Formats: sequence, structure tokens, C-alpha cells
Amino acid sequence: MQKIGFIGTGVMGTGIINNLLKAGYDVTVYNRTKAHAQPVMDNGAHWADSPAEVAAATDITISMVGFPQDVENIYFGDEGILAGATTGQLVVDMTTSTPTLARKIAAAASARGVIAVDAPVSGGDVGAKNGTLTVMVGGDPAVMDTLKPIFDVIAGSVHRFGDAGMGQHAKIANQIMIAGTMTGLTEMLVYARATGLNLDDVLATVGAGSAANWSLTNYGPRVLKGDYTPGFFAKHFLKDLRIALDEADKLGLDLPATKTAKQLYAQLVDAGHGNDGTQALVKLYAAWTK
Repeated sequence: MQKIGFIGTGVMGTGIINNLLKAGYDVTVYNRTKAHAQPVMDNGAHWADSPAEVAAATDITISMVGFPQDVENIYFGDEGILAGATTGQLVVDMTTSTPTLARKIAAAASARGVIAVDAPVSGGDVGAKNGTLTVMVGGDPAVMDTLKPIFDVIAGSVHRFGDAGMGQHAKIANQIMIAGTMTGLTEMLVYARATGLNLDDVLATVGAGSAANWSLTNYGPRVLKGDYTPGFFAKHFLKDLRIALDEADKLGLDLPATKTAKQLYAQLVDAGHGNDGTQALVKLYAAWTK
């Protein structure tokens, strides 16, 4: 069984690592703040002092960090993944990042005899915990057989979209869709409460009809409980929407609904709620918070 390296032990990474450990994989981890890695180390993961050490100690190195700049640092830094990776090794970035950076990593890796794949995921904390993530892959098709046993542990759906960067493009498309479901969920709840409707009944009814969606099913009940713990950080979703709009600009596309969602999430983050989950968007609405 391959030795797995994993860099990034946040909400999503922790769920993925725990599933790999349960499946019997030997996992070595690194996180910028070591204390955040303690839960997975308690479950059997080994610690390394740098991304380079993780890569040097493992067969496949997976990364899932916060922002494109973090990805840049952990791959290209003096103690980065590519500094420790060896010929024939496989590196997989699961961060939602930019297609441009994914292609840059793939080119730099190839020059070192290393294969790089971008494989961002969807499914939030629930999918990471339950091993039911959706994985969107960009990179060499020859590595899919190698990655299949790992993806079988952590994901319910895997699709390769093309060469390096195409996995990131697929994830951007996914985030554009989620922008619509999150704003729709939020304003549906605000409207329904203002009219005096029973909100539990509304969620059950809407969720059984043509408006059913993942955001409603997974985040609607959390909002009703006042639970804004992050299944996915609002600040990271804002990052994703900014990437989406930047890529749309490059394509000559105008996405007005996505622009509105980005403005709303920017307001949420500016108001100090960046570390809340995406469902905290409802906090912007005075009719909900009064």
C-alpha cells in the first residue's frame, strides 16, 4: 500500500486524512500550525516538519490548503513539495486554486520527473467526513489507475476533465453553481420567516420539490439552529468567487449573478465573518438578525 503525504489539516483535510487512516494507509502530514494536525496524529498520522519532508517520505503527496498563495508557497518554497519530491513521484493538489497555477505546478513538476495533478473537490465537511466527495481531475490520464484506490476511499464520484488546470476549471463551474444555491437558500429563508411560515416545514417542502439542492439540505438546518460553524469557510468561498470572475474575464464572459454573490460574500468577510461557514450569509440580512 502506498505511503501518502497530506499537507493541510483543516476541516476538509482532516476528514480526508481520517478516512485514509481508517483504510489502512500510512499517512504523513504537515500543517502550518502543528496543533491543528494533532487530531489526525492522535488517529495515527505521522508528522513531518515541512512539505519537502512530507514529499521525501511518501509515494503520493496530496495538498489541500486555503489560498493560491499558500499553494505557491508549499510547492515552490525552499522547503516545498517539489524540493522534496523524487523522480516518478505523484503530487496532487486538491485546493481550489487557479488553472494557471495548476499548469505552472505541472510544468515545474514535469521538469523534475514528477507528475502533478490538480484534483479539487466538492462536498464540504460532510463529504470529507463520510468519504463521499466529488473529485474533479486535471492531468495525465495515466495516473488515474494509481489514484483510484485513494479516490475510492475519499470520494463518491471522480471525473477527469482534461489536462492540467481543467480540474480547476470544473471546480470553478461548481462554485458558480453553489453561489446561486447559497444566495437562493438565504433569501428564501429570509422571505419565508418574514411571512410567518414554519421554517422546518419550508425546508422539508422545498427540499422535496424542484428547488431541492445540496446547499438547502445541508446548510438550511444549520441556519435554523444558528449553527455557523464552517463546513466551508466563507473567506475561502469568497476566494473561489474571485477566481471564477477573474477566469470569466479572461474568457470575455460577464457573470452578473456571480458578481452579486461575490459582493455579498465580500460584505460578510469584511463584517468579520470570514471564519464562519458559507451559511453565515444570512447574517447580512437585517430581517433575519433583528
